[in-house]
Amino acid sequence: MPTPQNDHVLYRYLDQYLAYMSAEKNASRYTLRNYRQEIGHFIAYLVSQKLPAATPGWEELLPRHIRHYLGDLVNRGLAPASITRRLSELRSFGRFLQREGIAQINPFENAESPRAPQLLPKALTEAEIHTILDTVTRLAETARETSIPLKLRDIAILEILYASGMRVSEAANLKMSDIVPGSRVIRVEGKGAKERDVMIGEPAAQAISRYIADGRPVLLSHNPGRSRARVEALFLNKYGGRLTERSIQSIVSAAAKTAGLGHRVWPHMMRHTFATHLLEGGANLRVVQELLGHERVATTQRYTHVSDQHNRRVYLKAHPHAREDKKNEG
Repeated sequence: MPTPQNDHVLYRYLDQYLAYMSAEKNASRYTLRNYRQEIGHFIAYLVSQKLPAATPGWEELLPRHIRHYLGDLVNRGLAPASITRRLSELRSFGRFLQREGIAQINPFENAESPRAPQLLPKALTEAEIHTILDTVTRLAETARETSIPLKLRDIAILEILYASGMRVSEAANLKMSDIVPGSRVIRVEGKGAKERDVMIGEPAAQAISRYIADGRPVLLSHNPGRSRARVEALFLNKYGGRLTERSIQSIVSAAAKTAGLGHRVWPHMMRHTFATHLLEGGANLRVVQELLGHERVATTQRYTHVSDQHNRRVYLKAHPHAREDKKNEG
């Protein structure tokens, strides 16, 4: 693509826009750099294709011009998410031009982003999740005394993520008051500060109880000047402070690696695994929706595609008339 002259009128307006984003929106240097590069790429595209680039030519942009530009991005191999981001930047730039009285319309206001392919959530098999939990439990039994509190905490985290399907943010924000001794129900605060009850099984309940009894007090003692918030947090780090979401992600990833799974595992995959295993076990979709804290059943429904795949594999393996004709093999 030819490089346009940087004194083109839209580049001057882009400079004004970036100054506005810096002063009024406190945009980071990284964001400003991306905006300059990606909006500038669009201006360069207009110039190279001899499409209207200057006001009032900005208003002369037609849907076909925009489709032409998006098609060029697709041909260059940009991911749908990257193209969607560029459209968002151009919409924002167009609104700025309108607000400043530079342009009468924003041609990108109603432009549609390319649809990203619907990716099925990845879930662990029952064998994989049991391998992780068994490995971490075995390591705790042979650990040095000083590392036992952390091992008990890690087991409790892994058990609670798989047993309840809660988000990593929800696990990190759990308080001692959310845990009722002897109960298998935990109160969590989800998205939008909405509270819901999640259920856990006996293994998770025992892991939490042991951590609270034998692990957490030791971790808490490492921070004698602890604040009330730290005292209330359920999961603590080695310094007695609240465990962060990133730390929980590291714990899950390290546990899978130690168990020899051979692929990356993250907390949200544990949530996917919880939902998939429930549906494969015959749970009602509405029940799973409530347990996950989804507002719309359509969000939960994508898990049915994963369980449908599982059911198909079981059917093809188990039903005599579903098996392939052995005479056709080889």
